Amino acid sequence: MAVTLEQAQRVGYTCLKALLRFAFMVANNLVAIPFYVLYLIVLQPLRILDSKSFWYIEGVLFKWLLAMVASWGWWAGYTVVEWGDDVKAVSEDEAMVLVNHQATGDVCTLMMCLQDKGTVVRQMMWLMDHIFKYTNFGIVSLIHGDFFIRQGKAHRDQQLVLLKDHLEKYYWSRNRKWIVLFPEGGFLRKRRETSQAFAKKNNLPFLKHVTLPRLGATQVILKTLVAPQENGTPSGGDGVRKVSKSKGLQWVIDTTIAYPKAEPIDIQTWILGYRQPTVTHVHYRIFPVKDVPAEPEALTNWLYQRFIEKEDLLTHFYETGAFPPPQGQTKAISREMTLSNLWLVAIQSFAFLSGGMWYCFFQYLYHCLF
Repeated sequence: MAVTLEQAQRVGYTCLKALLRFAFMVANNLVAIPFYVLYLIVLQPLRILDSKSFWYIEGVLFKWLLAMVASWGWWAGYTVVEWGDDVKAVSEDEAMVLVNHQATGDVCTLMMCLQDKGTVVRQMMWLMDHIFKYTNFGIVSLIHGDFFIRQGKAHRDQQLVLLKDHLEKYYWSRNRKWIVLFPEGGFLRKRRETSQAFAKKNNLPFLKHVTLPRLGATQVILKTLVAPQENGTPSGGDGVRKVSKSKGLQWVIDTTIAYPKAEPIDIQTWILGYRQPTVTHVHYRIFPVKDVPAEPEALTNWLYQRFIEKEDLLTHFYETGAFPPPQGQTKAISREMTLSNLWLVAIQSFAFLSGGMWYCFFQYLYHCLF
């Protein structure tokens, strides 16, 4: 079929736009990540003298970096509509966030929709696949104190021990509040067949839009971070908790991400922006941590139930284009999440100005030494 002039122009415009966006993203990374690292190197004396202030500043810089990533999607027209419980109400409390995982764009979506949730972004800890450590953003996550988990049966037990140690060492000392994890342990397309075979073998529900979650990381987080008075058992790191005056985890936020037509956005699309403007839908349900069972078998059943509910939510969404109303209500209310373009431009400008400042500093230093 012959290509019309209009179609050729549209393809040309899309390719040019993708190329320009990619160039901007590369430039953005070349200045933003070094400015984050260099500022924190300069501030190391403050880390010794006043650790709380140091990690406060680090958190602000971390939030700005995530806002830059969010801006790539926001300016491409990839927006978010939120449903269910209003998580702003618990943004100053400690919470574990359970998220379904479909593509690399899930992380970008969370980076965007959590930007307007108070101090959440700068005080959150992420659990992510170890391969992320070797990306351009890996150094930032290492400094921030995120945890990189290695998948596979051969590593599972060791990784859970390392996770417990990591939480006790970094969670309270850096005043973290939210911890985000993807209990499915991988992307939907990669795990669905295995999960369905496991469900059939163990007489569990057949799931199409999510996979059965894994218990390990969730159980370690609850055992380590829930205050003793809430689960009736001793928790690790109590000495640090007393210093930080932490109440321990208070909430579990069950988060469900849905893409129109079940077509998830990946990181390449987020960067290049070649897909038409898309609204991603995010549904929240908040559970008090005291209602979450601690015993392994009961916790497994509770976690399975959450993902069975996700399956129902996503089935309803793909059939109707909206999430169902909460139980006892007749209408579901959605909230459009917005970002300030002025704020995003200000952050990007600060990053590029900082990059220029550091470049001039090192040029001056080079000339002084040589």
